[in-house]
Amino acid sequence: MELGEAATLLLAFCITCLLLSAWRRRRSQRLPPGPFPLPILGNALNLVGRSLPQALKELGEKYGPVYSLYMGSSPMVVVSGLPAVKEALLQQGDAFSGRGPFPVFQHLLKDYGVGLSSGERWKQLRRFSLMTLKSFGMGKRSIEERIQEEAQYLVEEFRKTRGVPFNPSFLFGRAVANIICSVIFGDRFVYEDPRFLSLLELVDENFHLLNTHWSQFLNAFPQILKYYPGAFPSFMRNLQQLKDFVLNEIKTHQQTLDPSCPRDFIDCFLIKMEQESASSQHVFALENLVSSTIGIFLAGIETVNATLQYGFLILQKYPEIIEKIHTELDLVIGRERLPCMEDRKRMPYTEAVIHEIQRFTDVNPMGLPRATIVDTNFRGYIIPKGTTVFFLLTTVLNDPTLFERPETFNPAHFLDERGCFRKSEAFVPFSIGKRNCLGEGLARMELFLFFVSILQSFTLKPTRDPKDIDLEVKISNGIGLVVPPYQFSLLPR
Repeated sequence: MELGEAATLLLAFCITCLLLSAWRRRRSQRLPPGPFPLPILGNALNLVGRSLPQALKELGEKYGPVYSLYMGSSPMVVVSGLPAVKEALLQQGDAFSGRGPFPVFQHLLKDYGVGLSSGERWKQLRRFSLMTLKSFGMGKRSIEERIQEEAQYLVEEFRKTRGVPFNPSFLFGRAVANIICSVIFGDRFVYEDPRFLSLLELVDENFHLLNTHWSQFLNAFPQILKYYPGAFPSFMRNLQQLKDFVLNEIKTHQQTLDPSCPRDFIDCFLIKMEQESASSQHVFALENLVSSTIGIFLAGIETVNATLQYGFLILQKYPEIIEKIHTELDLVIGRERLPCMEDRKRMPYTEAVIHEIQRFTDVNPMGLPRATIVDTNFRGYIIPKGTTVFFLLTTVLNDPTLFERPETFNPAHFLDERGCFRKSEAFVPFSIGKRNCLGEGLARMELFLFFVSILQSFTLKPTRDPKDIDLEVKISNGIGLVVPPYQFSLLPR
């Protein structure tokens, strides 16, 4: 036998052994069904050529609402559809409460902070964060006043356009960022502040970098970042600059802190750090403050910003919907006083439109990765402790058995036959259960007050015929929504 033939046979033998090993390991683990993994690559080839949410959704159509696949040698479980998502996150919420790997963030921030931690650390940080956000008015009058004020700043900026077409994305981003800045840093920025603009540029660039094939690949194969830290240089450089900004803010807060009168989230955390300084757990430490602040800041910007941007694109296509909102708005609020959250219960059509915008835009189609914190028996399968789990929220928000023709924009999805607002258990843009979005209450307030304040003052004038506006939701190469750029005019009412 020639040397080349022997080498070929040896290679074939090794590959066969690896495949058999993977098959035996999969059978012994009692994991849910799924595509067969290749050595080293796992099921990476099953995800090529499509966005990650779309690829996972298509695999679910073949293997069912609970299936597994491998990223490299590590198993991952995907859960889709309302019954399975509810069963996991509501009935077995503790078991699925861990944070799954998010290497591009964890490389620099480790597993610190309320967003990246698990177990007891996460429980304490989440409890503290919720309590602190509520104490600064999340769901109360004080934060409502901040949003009302910011909405008026935004309206004034829109007035300056004087009916000339413009891209609203920059102004939406600044307004939304100012709300979260007032909560965590204690103050808002003027829209042209160079530091503020630089900060938003970092956030915007990193969001786009997250939605690339390379980011997907690094999250699937974190060993690359471990052995080659410079594999994602722009993202890491931006994240480090954001971290430096937060550290500088913390230093300033430390120098001006008055424990009897906390001004914001950072002050409250610093006070808690001092109170818990003798504790052996060290949950309330600088690393957790930095990472929690970054996480709240990033989460507080992108979701609401993308929803506003896409929402006003949708409204341009349906002038009849704007007319109905204007009618309801004039009847309930008028054109003189500021909108407030009390108005929401008397504006069922507007509330339905905002809910439908959130459902249709599907900003966060698969949420952030979770992990099981114990060996978990779920629907007859055994999911080992530490297994990454993705919950495909998009399969709930776009389920044709729950929403009639989900591919179309229709506020009637949230209205009953009498025109009253109708809640839906399938409305899960913020996820559900123990690890749902920390800022859900704040986001709901922002969306209502921003939408209503703008529509109270303006009518929309598209730059093209409404029938030519394409509303196909563009899911990116990564995990988020990519809003197509557009321009419109705002005409005073």
